[in-house]
Formats: sequence, structure tokens, C-alpha cells
Amino acid sequence: MGEELYKGKVFRSVANTENGEVGTETLFNYQQEGKIVWADYAGGAIVKGFLIATVNPDNSLDMRYQHVNQAGELMTGRCHSVPQYLSDGRLRLHERWQWTSGDGSSGESVVEEVARNY
Repeated sequence: MGEELYKGKVFRSVANTENGEVGTETLFNYQQEGKIVWADYAGGAIVKGFLIATVNPDNSLDMRYQHVNQAGELMTGRCHSVPQYLSDGRLRLHERWQWTSGDGSSGESVVEEVARNY
């Protein structure tokens, strides 16, 4: 996998455990500079969110996230995301996350790169 794998990519949630707040309406706009990745995200239960991550040697992400949900609550957590190339060249991220706010529960989710129509 090449340098700046995540730069300019848009991801959408395709699966999440019940205790997660990210849903199929949530879009993530990723950017990357060297080994630092960040994104803003919103949609569905999330009004506004931000994440920041460092890229590991295997291109997985060590991430921290924070967002405000529709109930007005500030939520925070940590996540480890592992990239997979799909047959059409898009990226899928397999994520294991844990809330660092609220009940501290953990879960798993999958996000996929949104295909671009040029």
C-alpha cells in the first residue's frame, strides 16, 4: 500500500455494532499528511465529529475520535482501523473501537470508500 493511502478519500459506514452511533448516513472526509490522518464526519445520529490518527507501518490506523450526537452529548473514543483493498480498488476499513466516554463499551464497525463518479 502506498504513501498517503487515505488522502482525499470519503468513507461511509456499512456495518456497526448496536452500541455505536455511526450509521449508513455518516460520511467521513479523510485527509493525510505523511503519517498523520484526520477527518471530519457527520450524518445520521452525529451532528459533527472529528478524528485524528497515526498510520502504523502496516497502514492500519491508531485513531482517537470525538463527536457531538443529536442528543447534544459530546462523545469520545479510540479506534484501530485495518485497511483492505476491495476488488474494485476501493478501501474498506475494519474497525475495533471503544468509547472513552459514556459507558466505555467497545464494538466493531466497517466503513467503505465511496466510489467517485468522474
